[in-house]
Amino acid sequence: MIDHLPPSAKHTKLHPLSAFIFMSRWLQLPLYLGLILAQCVYVFHFWVELSDLIGAVFGNDAALQHVISAVTVPGVPPPVKLNEATIMLVVLGLIDVVMISNLLIMVIIGGYETFVSRMHLDDHPDQPEWLSHVNASVLKTKLAMAIIGISSIHLLKTFINATAYAKEPNVVIAQTVIHMVFILSAMAIAYTDRIMTVTQNQARPH
Repeated sequence: MIDHLPPSAKHTKLHPLSAFIFMSRWLQLPLYLGLILAQCVYVFHFWVELSDLIGAVFGNDAALQHVISAVTVPGVPPPVKLNEATIMLVVLGLIDVVMISNLLIMVIIGGYETFVSRMHLDDHPDQPEWLSHVNASVLKTKLAMAIIGISSIHLLKTFINATAYAKEPNVVIAQTVIHMVFILSAMAIAYTDRIMTVTQNQARPH
């Protein structure tokens, strides 16, 4: 009966040493569980910041002081009330948390699927679109793009506070250079992945 099974259904018996080495991939499981706990911390931080922003809008002095202290740049007099720039900086901070949370999800789900074990989500209605064709190269590219998005948020926050860095323009220049390095790195990863894909396709028998 086993001979009539498709090749994918047959399991080759591994050598004990090979089986032991292959099982070592499960050592990564605590790492992904730890990232889930980190995700919980970010969710809690998001709701704390959002509740303070809402409280400040409705005139809560303690929430207003917390919001102002969170967006104030050292050496610059803090605003005395909630203004458009302050709200924008807080919202950008919330977006930053969401993007980092998205990065965690990609690492947790994509990394577990790629390096630990299949999750068998093919028929699940909520399966992420990118997970259907995920591999190490795709995961690296998507992580690089996520890091660029996070860097963009930080750079935008710096540009909004550009007047605060008038005496220290090197801070803005350094952040811009770092952001460009992230972009070039992502382009290099994508280009390398493209070369590998083309090479693999050419090596396949026609």
